[in-house]
Amino acid sequence: MGVEAHATNERVTGRRWTVRLDPVGRGRADVRVSCSRPACAAQVLPSAADGRTAAIAHLKAHLRAGSAPRPSVHCACRAEECHTHIRPAGPRERPVPWRCGGAVVLAVITDREGRWWQVMECCSRCAAAHPTAKVVATAPAAETSARNDGLRADAGASAAPAAPAVHAPTFSAISPHFSHSATATATGTAVPQQASAPRSAARSAPRSARPTRKRPPRGRIAQRLVPHDLRPVALRDELTELGELFRAYQARTEPDLAMLADLHARKAEAFNAWAEVTADTGLRLDARRAEQAAATARLQHLHRIGQAPDGEGPAVVRLLTAPAQWNHARAVLAHVAENAPLPGAEARLLVVMVTLRTAQSGVGNLVGQDIKGLPLQDPEHLVGQLVESGWLGISGTVEELIASRPESPTRISVPSLTPDEDDPGPFTFGRKLRPKLSGWAQRVVGEKKLRKGKTGADVRLLALALATGADGEGLLGPGGEGIGLDALSSWCSVDPADLPDLVDRLTAADWLAEADVTDTLLTGRLTERVLPLGCPLT
Repeated sequence: MGVEAHATNERVTGRRWTVRLDPVGRGRADVRVSCSRPACAAQVLPSAADGRTAAIAHLKAHLRAGSAPRPSVHCACRAEECHTHIRPAGPRERPVPWRCGGAVVLAVITDREGRWWQVMECCSRCAAAHPTAKVVATAPAAETSARNDGLRADAGASAAPAAPAVHAPTFSAISPHFSHSATATATGTAVPQQASAPRSAARSAPRSARPTRKRPPRGRIAQRLVPHDLRPVALRDELTELGELFRAYQARTEPDLAMLADLHARKAEAFNAWAEVTADTGLRLDARRAEQAAATARLQHLHRIGQAPDGEGPAVVRLLTAPAQWNHARAVLAHVAENAPLPGAEARLLVVMVTLRTAQSGVGNLVGQDIKGLPLQDPEHLVGQLVESGWLGISGTVEELIASRPESPTRISVPSLTPDEDDPGPFTFGRKLRPKLSGWAQRVVGEKKLRKGKTGADVRLLALALATGADGEGLLGPGGEGIGLDALSSWCSVDPADLPDLVDRLTAADWLAEADVTDTLLTGRLTERVLPLGCPLT
């Protein structure tokens, strides 16, 4: 009776469930841990690190409390016909799917970023096809299980059958793994070691039973195998150790950019030595990329801890990031100061913004909000004056320009900036830098506290001048010695006697600190709040 009941049983598909780590919302640090099992409620944790710890603990609890893999089930991916395990093919071969086979195992699979963990009851061959799979338990052979079931049925045993040997999962078995390969190993019942047999018995043993001598495992780094015969031996050992260290780093739950930079630096040095030994150009290119990766990781680490690249003072993430961009910004302001077609601070400010819109080719687009957003008393009259002077050309009327919207901008042109065969134009920067410079000027002129203080065009022009006239620490003038009042009054198109009032307004807007106006100089420094808008003197 027991045999007949066993024969009519149908094989079922293996179990599979997933534990996920998802963000709660955009811009929020807390995360949600969820499990695909119906009885498991989602949890919300304050950070990704806490969420990852909770997800791993939840998965380990399932593995400890769950049953062992069943030897008679179908592979969990059988329903997908192993479409996720396609064997790589050659250039003239078609990809061939893996066939299921081997003992049934309980495998844990992770993604590269550590955002989900999936447990599968599958065959050992499919587990081996997953690069991140870790086998945590293995079912006994099906024949052995069936024979034991038959013996128990014939004997009429009433006691529950003993569970197959299951190795308890460790943290490394279910923690996130990124790019290193994980080999699935069957963890069956251990075979006890017998006492040493006589030498004659060892000779008489069949060849298949004799222990085989295996080569030591080959090191792997950056998808390259380290040759056994690589000399010097110290280089071979260094490459092998680096590969293990990189894999250990990728298994970390939290990044350490300082450690990563050191690993890349060691890799660059080792690959250069390897290239010298083998004369392999590819190794030299890999070494160069490792040097760049080390520099990038080290710079990111310094920014993360709030230090400058040289280790002195806090790091400042500037809107314009390179000295060449800072010099181009100063060149545009100097050109406007020398070639402004109309007097007055309002005309000067409008000319600056239009110049930055058309600096590269002499033509550009403008909408009404671009002009109405500036502190101009009569923008239509001012634009009309620029058009009448011949400095500005527009496609349409001034009223149409003021009323234009972003979906239908007005085409403008500045003839003095249009390059031709004989004159390439006053500026040498490229097409990609022009919008960066224009965006920088808009950020300075439209800065939040300047707008809330309802400052005029003269104060905005002074802010532009000081943003390009301070050093890396915000001190005004070369070497922090200050900026001449004559140069500032000429640029702002105001009387020198009016500069102290403009300086007071910038100080009230938290732009300037420790400001002091003498008969000839303005000294002080930019506040830390506006340092990202600065173009340091080099």
